[in-house]
Amino acid sequence: MTALAGPSADSFWAASLRRWNAVCWILFAVMALGLVVKDQPGGSRYLAIALLGCVMLCYALLDRFPGNPVVRPHVYLYVLVLALGGLAYLRSSYAALFMVTLPHYWMFGRTPRVSMGFLGLATAATVAGSWLRQGWSLEFVSETLVSTLVVVAVGVLIGLWAHSVVDQSAERARLIVELERTQEELSEAHQRQGAADERERMARDIHDTLAQGFASIVVLAEAARAGLASDPARSTRQLCSIESTARENLAEARELVSSAHRQDVAAAGSVAQTLRRILDRFAEDSGLTVAAELTDVVCDQQTRIALLRCTQESLANVRKHARASTVGVILAHRPYGVELEVTDDGTGFVPEESTGFGLYGMRKRLAELGGRLTVTSSVGDGTRVLAVIPLETPAGRGEERDIESEGTG
Repeated sequence: MTALAGPSADSFWAASLRRWNAVCWILFAVMALGLVVKDQPGGSRYLAIALLGCVMLCYALLDRFPGNPVVRPHVYLYVLVLALGGLAYLRSSYAALFMVTLPHYWMFGRTPRVSMGFLGLATAATVAGSWLRQGWSLEFVSETLVSTLVVVAVGVLIGLWAHSVVDQSAERARLIVELERTQEELSEAHQRQGAADERERMARDIHDTLAQGFASIVVLAEAARAGLASDPARSTRQLCSIESTARENLAEARELVSSAHRQDVAAAGSVAQTLRRILDRFAEDSGLTVAAELTDVVCDQQTRIALLRCTQESLANVRKHARASTVGVILAHRPYGVELEVTDDGTGFVPEESTGFGLYGMRKRLAELGGRLTVTSSVGDGTRVLAVIPLETPAGRGEERDIESEGTG
């Protein structure tokens, strides 16, 4: 049996003590009245009343001043043991006091070991007082010793049962507190993770939209400034592209501020048309040759956005790093889902050495949809970017095993 400690056990004992307090004072008063009325007159009666008065005084101080440095629970129990021995010697209602105060050993002892120790002392004091008064006789054995041991045995059983119940209640309360604390920690962790995910989503959206738009504006502005004297018509077209890109960036910024995905990025069934507009703009702004094979794919909004963002990021990488002359884009519907391939004939790179946010953002975006990104490139051999997003169809679920072979072929 473990010691009862902690707020739950203390609350239990405090509540039990308050409930028993009123009963004890009533019984103390009845015992005092009995000593005055029934006991034989003389010094023994006054001594018995004095012993009972000491018990009542200690109990009153303990109840009124629980933090009193003089009268502590163990001090009260020692006084109670001595009073029981004295009353047993004087034959003055000691049995009634023993039974009335029996719960006190368990309430003030706090642990089974201490409670049993004080109860053993009280039993020994009572038996010793009765033995000194009666001597060793049949009456002493049959009436005093046996009845005292029976009362003590019942008290021990009840006390141990009460401690077991309180231990279980305290353990349940402790587990509930730990569960609540764990739930709070999990809630805080979920909130932190949600905030981190939201920051990452915002960073990815800003990179894929605003950052790419500003990069295009810078490139177009430099080209327009360089061609003002030699090719004013082309510079005018480039200025128009700058204006158009800036307006799109402004619209993107408003959508990001409102924490909402753009709903006009691609209407249902218009991925191919939207990609065609993006490719035409890219060819006009960059001067590169763009070859496109675009199948009109019907898919959900998140898939459409992912396809458009991957296309924009791939084209931005071609413009900034590839030094290519030709770009190829293929959008196709496969049995396992939708497939987007962007290739170029540029300088290439080593994908494992890439530290930019663009490829990471594309992989993260596709992974959220159950898709994957494969980048194939080497220095001097151009680059192939393949994005695969599964579609929720029976064919898509049944043939996902083909993604690996198709994605790396």
